[in-house]
Amino acid sequence: MIKLILLGLLAGAFFSSTFILNELMSSAGGHWFWSASLRYVFMLLIITAVITMQHGFGRVKALMKIFLQHWGFWCITGSIGFGLFYTGICYAADHVAGWVVAATFMFTVVASLLVLSAFGQRFDKKFIVYAVIVFIGVALVNISEGLHAASITDAVPMSDMLLYGALPALIAAFSYPIGNQLVWQASHNARQRNTELQKAAELNAQKASIDIDINEQSEPLISEAYDLPATTYDATDLDNVLQSNNTAATSSLQNLIARIPSIETTLLQNAFNKVWLMTLGCLPFWLFLGIIVRPDQPHPSQIINTLLVALLAGVAATTIFLYAREQAVTSSEVAGVDSTQASEVIFALIGGILLLDNAIPSAMGLVGIGLIIVGLIFFAKDG
Repeated sequence: MIKLILLGLLAGAFFSSTFILNELMSSAGGHWFWSASLRYVFMLLIITAVITMQHGFGRVKALMKIFLQHWGFWCITGSIGFGLFYTGICYAADHVAGWVVAATFMFTVVASLLVLSAFGQRFDKKFIVYAVIVFIGVALVNISEGLHAASITDAVPMSDMLLYGALPALIAAFSYPIGNQLVWQASHNARQRNTELQKAAELNAQKASIDIDINEQSEPLISEAYDLPATTYDATDLDNVLQSNNTAATSSLQNLIARIPSIETTLLQNAFNKVWLMTLGCLPFWLFLGIIVRPDQPHPSQIINTLLVALLAGVAATTIFLYAREQAVTSSEVAGVDSTQASEVIFALIGGILLLDNAIPSAMGLVGIGLIIVGLIFFAKDG
C-alpha cells in the first residue's frame, strides 16, 4: 500500500507541473492559447509514438478508422474534455497563482458527481456533505487570493480575480468529467445494445422452441403463463425491440444521451487509446479558437515549456497514476491512490513558492487547502 501511495504522490508531483509551468509561461508574457493548444499537439505526437512502439502502426490505423467512423462524436468529446478543460486552466493561470488554479480545479471531484447524476447515476447522500466541504475549501482559497491581490494593487479587484481566475477553472472542472463521461457512455451504449440484441435473440429462440412443441402436441397446449405480444418474439425487427426498451428516455437530456453512438470495440478499454482519440478530436477546436483569438507567435521558451508539460503531465503522470491504480488489489487501495490527487495542490504551492517567489497563503487560504484535501480523502475513501 505504501508503494502505491508513493506512486500516486509521484504522479501528483508530475501533474502539478501543469499549474507551475503555465504560471511561469504567463509570467514570461506567453499567450495562454499557445500554452493550451501546443500541449495537445505534442501529446498527439508522443502518444502516437508510444502506441506504435507498444502495438505497431496497425493499432494507430485501427484507431484512425474508429475516429473517422464517429468523427463528430470525437470532435465534440475532445473539444469539451480537452479543449474547454485546458483553455480554462491556462486562461486562469494568466490571472491567479498556479496553486489557486490547482485548488479550484479540485472541484472537479464534485463536478463529476453532478455529471454522473445528470447521466442518470445515483450516489449516497453523504457525498453531498463531502462536496460541501470541498466547495467551502475552494471558496476560501479564492477569497483569500482575491483579498491578497486587492491589498497589493487597486487595479485588480476581487470580482475580476473571481471572474477571470476562479470561473475559468470551474468551467475546466466541469468540462473534464463531461468529456470523459461521454466516452464512457459510448462504450456503455455498445454493451447495452449487445445485451438487448442478445435478449431479443433468446426470445426468438424461445418462440421457435414453443412453436415446435405446439406442432408436436396432438392436443392444444395449456399454459399458465400470460400471453406475450407477437412483437416481443419478433427478432427480425430489432429496432422495435430496442425502441421499446428505451421508452423511459423522455427528457431532453436522456434523449441526447440516447443519441450518443454505440462504439463496439475493445480498443476503448485502453486509456491511451481513448486519450489519442480525444486528442485528435480536439485539434479542430484549437484551430477554430486560434482563428478567433489570433495570438502572437509563441516564444521558443514557451514551446519548450509546453513540451515539458506534455511529457510530465500528459504522459509521465498519467502513466504512473494508471499503473498505480492497476496494481491496486482492494477497493481501499484504489481509494488510497485516488486520494493522492489532493497532493497536486501542495506540490503546486511548493513549486510556486520555490520557483516563482509566490507568497505563502494566508491562514484563510491554508484552511481552504486543508478542507479540499480532507474532502478529497473522504471522496476517495467512500467512493
